[in-house]
Amino acid sequence: MATTSDQDRHHHRSTRNRQQLPPLPRPSTSSRPVVPRSKVSKRVLLRVASVACGIQFGWALQLSLLTPYVQELGIPHAWASVIWLCGPLSGLFVQPLVGHSSDRCTSKYGRRRPYIVVGAVAICISVLVIGNAADIGWAFGDREGKLKPRAIVAFVLGFWILDLANNVTQGPCRALLADLTENDNRRTRVANGYFSLFMAIGNILGYATGSYNGWYKVFPFTKTVACNVECANLKSAFYIDVVFIAITTVLSVSAAHEVPLASLASEAHGQSSGPDEAFLTEILGTFKYFPGSVWVILLVTALTWIGWFPFILFDTDWMGREIYGGEPNEGASYSAGVSMGALGLMLNSVFLGITSVLMEKLCRRWGAGFVWGVSNILMALCFLAMVATSFVAYHIGYIGHGQPPASIVFAAVLIFTILGIPLAVSYSSTVLVSCYLQ
Repeated sequence: MATTSDQDRHHHRSTRNRQQLPPLPRPSTSSRPVVPRSKVSKRVLLRVASVACGIQFGWALQLSLLTPYVQELGIPHAWASVIWLCGPLSGLFVQPLVGHSSDRCTSKYGRRRPYIVVGAVAICISVLVIGNAADIGWAFGDREGKLKPRAIVAFVLGFWILDLANNVTQGPCRALLADLTENDNRRTRVANGYFSLFMAIGNILGYATGSYNGWYKVFPFTKTVACNVECANLKSAFYIDVVFIAITTVLSVSAAHEVPLASLASEAHGQSSGPDEAFLTEILGTFKYFPGSVWVILLVTALTWIGWFPFILFDTDWMGREIYGGEPNEGASYSAGVSMGALGLMLNSVFLGITSVLMEKLCRRWGAGFVWGVSNILMALCFLAMVATSFVAYHIGYIGHGQPPASIVFAAVLIFTILGIPLAVSYSSTVLVSCYLQ
């Protein structure tokens, strides 16, 4: 009897232990294997996000100096925006393709880091081409004159490569941060905050570099027969950018330790047994599963960036033309306006960085949707203020007869500065709203 009782107790304990075990995971039907990993530290996330600083340093130079510079090469103002079409087009086609390819990359160095490195190398090559466009044009036959066709060809080629490279680098960096934070919404917000913070730091340093007019004295070899003072300053700034992007890329890719996709696949228990769906069909097929809230986010995001892109492309040009009343290659007023615009964008980036640091607390207190909505209203008010400032500046009557009043310059710089708040939210809050909707 004692033996039977012991066996019964053992049977009951075994049954109870089996009942307390967690349920076995269901086989995954996703093409991306899911393997539990330990959480990475915030220091690693910080280092991985640091490449955004190098990318944005070059973007700041591109956004503040290249629209004025391309007009100095002889491209009419009305055509300057056409050159910038490569950016949205590459974002529309290149980023999804790069994202799709990196998801399936089987390199032993990981899925994201090879794309980050290749993109960074392409950025360095492109900015060297842009900075030396005037010298390249001179070597192929350009001479003194308002129009420099060969320099324009070199500039446009480098410019479009730069846009493609920025998208090749930036997308996988964000994806790498998402891989490291997995499905933790809070850590995702922290990683996006780090990314936006480094974008702000890169902006500050880039705009500060672009607003300084004495780089040709620091690097005297940049001033040549084909390259005047403004060109030499731009060339010097891009040389600094090459060093900066190299340092931040090394910091980023050396911090993350990715497990190759082949290793993940061999360790995963559940794999999709069917063939991979066609990429375009896969993207278009997901649209029908979007709930109405996601369509609202996409629509508002599209409308928001319709407003942001003209500002981003023509901010310093607007300052040089509308506030200082200058024209490219016609006196110092336009160059002074461009420098003042770069200063305003530097202050814009300071506010962008502060807002990025406070983003987590703001969203936790008021909700990501509310923060996003208020930021869009603030953006619209600032753009209306720019229209009003241009109207007042035109009717005062100083344009063409002297420097602008300090009050007009202060108003323009103040608008640039305040716009850093909604810009920071636009960079990250759509992701945060999506996380909350999940």
